Amino acid sequence: MRAGRLTVTIAAILVVVGGTTAYVVTAATDARQPAGAEKVSQARTGDLLFVDLAGGQHRVEKLADGGSRTPTELVCQRFYAAGGTSVCLKLSGPGPTYSAEVSRDGKAVKTIPLPGIPSRAKVSQSGNVVSWTSFVTGDSYSVPGGFSTRTGFHDLRTGETAESLEHFAATVEGVPHTASDVNYWGLTVASDDRTFYATLASGGFTWLVKGDLVAKSVTTLRRDAECPSLSPDGTKVAYKKRIGRLGPWDLAVLDLASNTETRLPGTAGIDDQATWLTAGDLAFAAVPKDAKLPAVHVVPADGSQPARVLISDATSPSPVM
Repeated sequence: MRAGRLTVTIAAILVVVGGTTAYVVTAATDARQPAGAEKVSQARTGDLLFVDLAGGQHRVEKLADGGSRTPTELVCQRFYAAGGTSVCLKLSGPGPTYSAEVSRDGKAVKTIPLPGIPSRAKVSQSGNVVSWTSFVTGDSYSVPGGFSTRTGFHDLRTGETAESLEHFAATVEGVPHTASDVNYWGLTVASDDRTFYATLASGGFTWLVKGDLVAKSVTTLRRDAECPSLSPDGTKVAYKKRIGRLGPWDLAVLDLASNTETRLPGTAGIDDQATWLTAGDLAFAAVPKDAKLPAVHVVPADGSQPARVLISDATSPSPVM
């Protein structure tokens, strides 16, 4: 949102920043067996990269098919990798301040300052387009209009960096949208590195939008769909959706051709942008019952089985392509 749109007290900002800083301290890097891994077929998950939360360091680790965990040198609050490109949303200085470090084939090629606390990170299948969302004020999506986000992207082919989508021309339910209280989050880019899906919020409502990075435009598809993630074949979009008007979110999958929505069991409480592990399986982070930290869960995209914990005390699942 534009500067001055929200008024937030110093105390509220300190609570958010302080809570996030406490969430980011140091973590174990031992090769533990992931809790709940025995519940999930290894053939369905393959190798995964994820952010380890145990102890707070946010070390990126790799989970191999055999169940072993190997730490990397990366420390990120949010992480994603695809097509030889990775993006690490990380602490970059006092305040605290944050940045998005973009790497290609293991070498850092671009560091982009972030205006707030890291929230979401994605990379297109080709590795050409990196996207991110950060909170500018507030620390949850629970109350539309009660927070401010910035969603941007970087195109490695052209060097273009957009710090926000707020200047994109928006058509909401068939009408050009001119309201100033526009928020975007959860950008996911298609295989053409141009078409994208995201969440648009305005006037207390949220919409799933389809957009064009080149034309700088978006069009709403449906209400009440947040943090979308496009399937590898481009035929489905997974997103979180509220249970009832004020209930928790669960995960749903929309078939774009038939416009059929499937709610996925065992996903209530998700507050994450899901990741497609395969054409038929999703991973996401959520806090299990009686736990304090999120865990990486997996769930079939057809709703045939409930979600199960794969890795405890972890977030930001990213398949190793």
